[in-house]
Amino acid sequence: MQANTNPFPLPLYFILPLFFVAVWILALTFSSLLSGWYTLANHFRSKLEPAGETRTATPFFWTVYFRYWTHYSGIVRLITAADGLYLSVVLIFRPGHPSLRIPWNEMQFSQTRRFFRTYVVLTLGNEERIPLRIPQRLADRLGLLDGIPQPGLQPGMPLSGPPLPPPLQ
Repeated sequence: MQANTNPFPLPLYFILPLFFVAVWILALTFSSLLSGWYTLANHFRSKLEPAGETRTATPFFWTVYFRYWTHYSGIVRLITAADGLYLSVVLIFRPGHPSLRIPWNEMQFSQTRRFFRTYVVLTLGNEERIPLRIPQRLADRLGLLDGIPQPGLQPGMPLSGPPLPPPLQ
């Protein structure tokens, strides 16, 4: 008769994956709380897809920063549409991060510089005031600043004019 040479009991094979999934969900939920995504989701959660003409930035090439400079590198998809800005997260990172739709009248625009890079700061929610910092190139790609005059704009200075929806082509 052969002795059991397996160093792990069978239940451990089931417990370890469940433990990993629980830690993953807990970490993502904590990230959502820290970054402000959870706060935004309380008011701007959306199950609708953008309608009409849109501009999209796929998540795989961009890093965006939320509150406390928490960064989401290559996982956030941004879509501009006539009715607002849509944010969603890649499926594997979705726990704690429901899809959002922020109307244009709930955003304020400004600029900042950090480590020799220029960022457009979207302050999301008139009450929530969660900053979303995106690279200037991403803002240009999404057309976020189209139609907002910017002569002599200095970093940290608010963009002139009311926050307007980007003109869609």
